[in-house]
Amino acid sequence: MLRLNCFIRVSVEHRETVLAAARRLTAASLQQEGCVAYDIFESVTRPEVLMICETWCDRQALDMHSASQVFAEEVGVMRSLAEMKLEIFPFPAD
Repeated sequence: MLRLNCFIRVSVEHRETVLAAARRLTAASLQQEGCVAYDIFESVTRPEVLMICETWCDRQALDMHSASQVFAEEVGVMRSLAEMKLEIFPFPAD
């Protein structure tokens, strides 16, 4: 399995637009084959920071997700308005 943490830093003026794109991406991703978990977190101490935490069963599922139209559209919106940093952690399935 793969766990991804995507940190998003967004200005207050673009926060709602970026958060709406993240919500649409989350809803679609949860329906994709191989998605184990997908969620958005908001910092309680830094309003400009969001994080998407996602878990995929394997690299193939993640690659299919990354190649999807909804990924291209919604991540495109987020990248145009915010800074994004991705961390990937492999771990064994239970």
